[in-house]
Amino acid sequence: MGSSCQALPLAALAPLRESGTVQYLSTRMPAGVMVILVVYCLHDLPVTEARAAAPLAALAVTVALHLWRRNALLSILGGTAVHVTLAGAAFTR
Repeated sequence: MGSSCQALPLAALAPLRESGTVQYLSTRMPAGVMVILVVYCLHDLPVTEARAAAPLAALAVTVALHLWRRNALLSILGGTAVHVTLAGAAFTR
């Protein structure tokens, strides 16, 4: 019984892998999710205040690194490092 219960989800997913809709979503969703996350994170950011510099600089570095190297890990680490450095500098004053 254990092996048939484990095989059931895989059998149910087989038709979905061939679906055109699922294939379309698998290529478009990563970018869509990132856009939603950026909008959610920055929607209350007061861009006219100095405290907005760290997140905006980190966003700019993340986008620039990704466009340059096309490496998600490098982009995320670079943007995070910029944000932590700038935010830390702001709080040490």
